[in-house]
Amino acid sequence: MAVVSMEMPDEMVEFAMPSNKDEQLKINAMILYPYIQQGMISHGKAAEILGIFKIDLITLYGKMGLSYIDMSEDEIEEELKTVKYLKEVME
Repeated sequence: MAVVSMEMPDEMVEFAMPSNKDEQLKINAMILYPYIQQGMISHGKAAEILGIFKIDLITLYGKMGLSYIDMSEDEIEEELKTVKYLKEVME
């Protein structure tokens, strides 16, 4: 672990100084989330950095309201159509 010093408004300090490991994990996960969204790292790499399993990170993000699947409803519908078509062809 490394210790990082940073400047922030006084009003934010109480939120940046968690009282337990679970809260610290959430903060660290949120720091990594933009890099996942930008495709710079994967969920697996973020989980590795945090020292947890990928499924645990996905579950954590889900509890925080952050979706693992980054697709629009139209994209999901198209994917479902493809799966249905492939299932019919394979039968």
